[in-house]
Amino acid sequence: MNTSYKILIFSSLSFLFSCKKEVPRSDAYGNFEAVETIVSAEANGKLLFLHVAEGEPLKAGELVALVDTTLFHLQKQQAAASLGTIGKKQQDPNPQIAVLEEQRRNLVRERDRVQRLLADKAATPKQLDDLNGQIEVVDAQIKAARRSAGTVNTGILGEKDPVLAQIKVLNEQIRRCYVRNPVDGTVLTKIAEPAEVVGFGSPLYKIAALDTLELRAYVSGAQLPGLKIGQQVSVLVDQNGGGVKPLTGTVSWIASKAEFTPKTIQTQEERVNLVYAFKVKVANGAGELKIGMPGEVLFSNQPKNQ
Repeated sequence: MNTSYKILIFSSLSFLFSCKKEVPRSDAYGNFEAVETIVSAEANGKLLFLHVAEGEPLKAGELVALVDTTLFHLQKQQAAASLGTIGKKQQDPNPQIAVLEEQRRNLVRERDRVQRLLADKAATPKQLDDLNGQIEVVDAQIKAARRSAGTVNTGILGEKDPVLAQIKVLNEQIRRCYVRNPVDGTVLTKIAEPAEVVGFGSPLYKIAALDTLELRAYVSGAQLPGLKIGQQVSVLVDQNGGGVKPLTGTVSWIASKAEFTPKTIQTQEERVNLVYAFKVKVANGAGELKIGMPGEVLFSNQPKNQ
């Protein structure tokens, strides 16, 4: 066999081996994502300060922003002044009642004197009856004065309830001007700046917990029966300089219905049209995992041979 013929055979075999279909090393592919929370303003007004920076960790409950509360405080002072005015409208029936009670005491003394005169036949029964009638009238006037004052004061005191409710609303509006961070996490994006005028629902910043990320990947219907929530799987991520680093993950969610294969996702079967999404939680204590980073899922313990 001549040399040129040997070279031709060797070249053909090399080409055939190079065209051999590559065996994928993983069962599923996807990208890392996190639960992102957009923190928004709950009041209208100028943003007095916003103490957040991209990449900064924040604790839940930490005060991070304040919307101007001047208008609400002025409205609260106005309501408090109205409340004080209402108290001054109340009627005091005691002076009027004191006069009537003094009249009653005089009438009682006169009645007692007439009763003694009547016993000595120095007065008539009609005089006694007239005095008793006058006492009854005064008694009725005392009751009417007390009842009238109570009715008026009840109406006046009823005016307090709407004002007190208004003050509660203003206190709640003032509270909402103080923006507190809702969750532990790291600031991803700062959207607003101090001195800007914001409205209710205006986004201020975006935050996410990065200590644990989720790899959203896809499997075919044939792979789905072998996938269970809570299942431990291996997650492979690229390393600098080549190669992959294995991590341990836990399946946390499996889609209940299929969807068309995303263009950016490769699966073990090249012609699969419908796939099922699932998520794998992976601890990110070292912070090496980033949102959007690609990853691979291996259901068995060892990567498949290349």
